[in-house]
Amino acid sequence: MFTTQFLRCCTASFSLVVLCNCFAFSDETNTVSKAFVDGEGLGWRSLGEKDFVNVNCDPDTWKWTDGLAQCTGKPVGVIRSTKEYTNFELVAQWRHLKSGGNSGIFLWATSEGMAGLKPNALPSVGIEVQVLDHGYQEEYVKKNGKKSDWFTTNGDVFPVGKSKMTPFEPVAPAPKGSMRAFPRKELSKGINQWNHYYVRAINGEVRLWVNGEEVSGGNNCEPKSGFMCLESEGAPVEFKNLRIRELP
Repeated sequence: MFTTQFLRCCTASFSLVVLCNCFAFSDETNTVSKAFVDGEGLGWRSLGEKDFVNVNCDPDTWKWTDGLAQCTGKPVGVIRSTKEYTNFELVAQWRHLKSGGNSGIFLWATSEGMAGLKPNALPSVGIEVQVLDHGYQEEYVKKNGKKSDWFTTNGDVFPVGKSKMTPFEPVAPAPKGSMRAFPRKELSKGINQWNHYYVRAINGEVRLWVNGEEVSGGNNCEPKSGFMCLESEGAPVEFKNLRIRELP
């Protein structure tokens, strides 16, 4: 019979092999840059309708069908996870159904930041992983004659309200002192196409992979524990294959 110590060693070795096989190393820099995590394997579980509660959306804002979450985008608001998370990995696929659609995934949103939240408002505490269609940037360029220097449509990560985060480079140029992390590459797909997000949130550090490649994030986050939220913000958006794995 195997001993407990032996089984633990085997498990650790297996996890290391899986992790190594999930990453592709650059020949030039020898740094980890890619990972495609599908949310399968030990510890992962699916998230569905029963795992969320409405905060300030209408009863018909969100509809769930066989793991597909369909959001009308109206009113602006969120649904939150039924439990709080501290250290975890999250996998989500999303697509916008209207050009310029806006949405997001909130991490570590607190009860304080959602207390008394009325429709057409968003949590004032938490870290947002942006879910934004390219049409939003296109409209900005039409109006201003240049690209925005305070947001992108390829996976920004930033603290909201009272929250804090030290962003990884590159950082949004505006406003001065911004804590918004810009993506290092432009990998998001456009309207009606499914995008894949892998988010790793551990010990106050957030890292985002877009369609298989790490692009943005930050550390020294405050708070670093709380609810996970899906955002409704004006336009129809869909999420599917939501999976989470809690970590020590």
